[in-house]
Amino acid sequence: MMVEELRESGMTERGKWRDRAARRRRSRSLLRKALRRGFFVLVALLAVFLAGFLYFADTVASLQPPAAPRADAIVVLTGGFQRIDQAVDLLKSGAGRRLLISGVNPATTGSQIRRNTQSSADLFKCCVDIGHAAVDTIGNATEAGQWIRDHGYGRVLVVTNNYHMPRSLLELRRVRPDTEFIAYPVVNSDLKTSNWLRNPLFIKAILLEYAKYSVASLREFATKHLVRGSEVDAPRPAQPEE
Repeated sequence: MMVEELRESGMTERGKWRDRAARRRRSRSLLRKALRRGFFVLVALLAVFLAGFLYFADTVASLQPPAAPRADAIVVLTGGFQRIDQAVDLLKSGAGRRLLISGVNPATTGSQIRRNTQSSADLFKCCVDIGHAAVDTIGNATEAGQWIRDHGYGRVLVVTNNYHMPRSLLELRRVRPDTEFIAYPVVNSDLKTSNWLRNPLFIKAILLEYAKYSVASLREFATKHLVRGSEVDAPRPAQPEE
């Protein structure tokens, strides 16, 4: 009797050990499958990011200013005096009736900008507005959108760097969807003729701008399709009975 009990006990222990070993094998198998799937997902995401980056860089490289631009007004997003010089030249040539220089450092005065662009005091007095409120591209869009609404402009030239143009237009159209924005890129980063892939500073700048553009695009997509969709699906309050 004792022998049979010991035998049954041993068989039970061996069965438990086999069950634990089988569970460990299943856990390791599931972990390996999860790691493989995670690796493939990561590779796919990296491939999408790289393809998007190359498309973005090619789009930026292809941007060229229009030959004879005409608009109601001009907006330049600060970040260098080359942009401001170009915008002031456009104003002088009659490409727009009025110019907003958005995102100017509060310590910088209109007189300093006028002297740097070698422009007349009369031109700045009649036709140039200086915006000090914006500190980033979203702020530029908000500041420019308010200015456009106040003046009732329907067609606006946008002056900024070529690699900064896609995100600038995205933010401006978000704020003023009924306004026609015309891109006037300042091409101080010539991606078509230069071998920028060998320039780490160019790659860093374009990658950073592409990442910011991707975030802005995702935010815009979420706003349009998720937030508005939830508003449509939300139950309406019951109407009082007459």
